[in-house]
Amino acid sequence: MLKKQTVWLLTMLSLVIVLSVYYVMTPDNKTKVVTTSSGEGAKEKQGSEKETSKKEASQKEGKVTSHSASDDSFTALRLKMEDQRSEVKEKLQDVMNSTNASADEKNKAKVEFDALTDLAAKETLLETLIKTKGGFKDTLVRTDGNDIKVTVKATKLSAKEANSIIQLVKSETGLMADVRYEIAK
Repeated sequence: MLKKQTVWLLTMLSLVIVLSVYYVMTPDNKTKVVTTSSGEGAKEKQGSEKETSKKEASQKEGKVTSHSASDDSFTALRLKMEDQRSEVKEKLQDVMNSTNASADEKNKAKVEFDALTDLAAKETLLETLIKTKGGFKDTLVRTDGNDIKVTVKATKLSAKEANSIIQLVKSETGLMADVRYEIAK
């Protein structure tokens, strides 16, 4: 069996390679921010200042009403979640394979490991269901205990669509969901 450090190193190297290929293959200037302005100077800003960064938009004009719609935001969040879960699963696997751990500790680790695997499968299932039923470009489902956050890429999200997503999540998990959306391109 490979050592923990070797597995970690190979995982990080493969992640670097995948991200490098992704960034080389993607075109530039994919992000735009939609802002609302509260104040008198809202109509003065035109031309080249229409595309500003989130930080500049929030400082100059008011609050940002949507998130950046770049494709890599969903991908980055998915990778981050997978990395965190992989680390937890690796620790649980070490406990299960340990000769020093008691049978009770091994059973608890196995239950947690199975729960993490089931959670990831449910999130993937929900993402697929929401994408196909709602016709969204992309969907991200994040679960943290009893808190479920659903983010969809859409040009507009009506209350009816948000309600149908909440009902779908509730029927699959029994929990209520927090629904957000990003402007799709």
